[in-house]
Amino acid sequence: MKFRFLLPIAFIAIATLSACTEDTAGIGSSLTDETDKLQVATGRFNVTTRSILADSVFSHGHNFYLGRVRDPETGGYVKTEFMTQFNMMSSFFQSLPAKDEILSQYEGDVAADSCEIYLYFDRSAYYGDTLTAMKIRVSELSTPMDETQKLYTNYDPKAEGLIADGRLQKNMMFTIRNLTINDSIRNLIKTDTQGQYYDMLQVWLNDAYTDKEGKTYNNYGTYLLRQYFEHPEHFKNSYNFIHNVCPGFYFEVTDGLGLMTKMLGATLRLYYHFEEDTTAYVGYVAGASTEEVRQATKVTNDKKALQRLIDDTSCTYLKSPAGIFTEATLPIDEVTSAHTNDSLLSASISFQRMNSTMPNNEYVLSAPSTVLMVQKDSLYSFFEEEKMYDYITSYVSSLSQNAYSFNNIGNIITQMYHNKQEGLKSDPNWVQNHPDWNKVVLVPIDIRTTSTSTGSSTVTGISNQISLSSTRLVGGSSDSPIELNVVYAKFKEK
Repeated sequence: MKFRFLLPIAFIAIATLSACTEDTAGIGSSLTDETDKLQVATGRFNVTTRSILADSVFSHGHNFYLGRVRDPETGGYVKTEFMTQFNMMSSFFQSLPAKDEILSQYEGDVAADSCEIYLYFDRSAYYGDTLTAMKIRVSELSTPMDETQKLYTNYDPKAEGLIADGRLQKNMMFTIRNLTINDSIRNLIKTDTQGQYYDMLQVWLNDAYTDKEGKTYNNYGTYLLRQYFEHPEHFKNSYNFIHNVCPGFYFEVTDGLGLMTKMLGATLRLYYHFEEDTTAYVGYVAGASTEEVRQATKVTNDKKALQRLIDDTSCTYLKSPAGIFTEATLPIDEVTSAHTNDSLLSASISFQRMNSTMPNNEYVLSAPSTVLMVQKDSLYSFFEEEKMYDYITSYVSSLSQNAYSFNNIGNIITQMYHNKQEGLKSDPNWVQNHPDWNKVVLVPIDIRTTSTSTGSSTVTGISNQISLSSTRLVGGSSDSPIELNVVYAKFKEK
């Protein structure tokens, strides 16, 4: 077999042209003269697709969600909770006045006036009603999350033994639009980029707190203050702080239904009075949930409800969070054997979206805006290693004209063909031992970008989509395949 890799220059130009038009007549003569023409041929091949259960996805620390809703499509419940640590570095505490200048006292030693966790909600990324009442339990972790462990959305801190009896625990109700916070508190919290106050939840940590050594303080802030003055080395960096002072917190949904929101972040603040030049002031120290520390979202899905959709072979599904992916089996052998002496110029495929069968209302889940196509064999490692799509073994497509279109996946076809040939050299049973060698998976994703000095944006990373989304795609069985359109070319023999 003489199936070739992509040829440079002239073939690349043809691939560009073929991605723009379906009319391939005259391509050879438009790029070469009469003595050196290219012969171009096209082919169409069937691609079979099916829905597969995501089960869980890699939990990036970039996005975390909180809430519980009923999926209008399945009737099942979806719940998101999260864990976070706080980056309370020594530079934050270095702003503290000297110990004898702190006026706040408890039992003859320095103390905090109060301590709170602020949770900030993203008002542009929520599902449901902002006035829906939810109940959460805030629990201090007894030990930190393992830095070496790859955390997925099925990670359960309770099952892992991270929440012990007797640790700090707080139960409270909340809504996204918290109309009870007065302006004096709001003025302490900076506004968002639109000049509006953040929607936020205050978690008060002002009850008596007993540390792991059995020592009791009047509130959690006093514990933090005294730890700093007694052991400043524990505040040298976030690792020392997390392993010696504050392992983190788990935010668990215990009641309520009808709201799920993206979190902008969380801060841990303690307040105190101090004296300077005979004048009393109020000061505070804050730590934040940043990407330098561990954060993870836990997703609980109704798998029986999801399975009913997977069993529907009239279509395939894309569903998040941690719901359903679409798997496609590419006809590698058919593509490579159809023109054994030609070179593969381009291969395009489009996954057409089907209209929802749900009644049109404000709570119908929107379709994922962007999906990743990645080899099934590397589905997990791709996200764990925080790779970027390279248009060789992974591709990205945004929803456009009611479809997710991939204009040229020729590289991944060539790569799969090469992997098979190399594998068979040493293992005659390679295909049987690698059943997913010719399969790709479509995964809903979020793309992170940053603005450049010229006003353009640069992609800085991608992650599994944790927000609610759902759509149906054409396909689902061998009786309703989708098409892979291929363009081949070779130099005309003299």
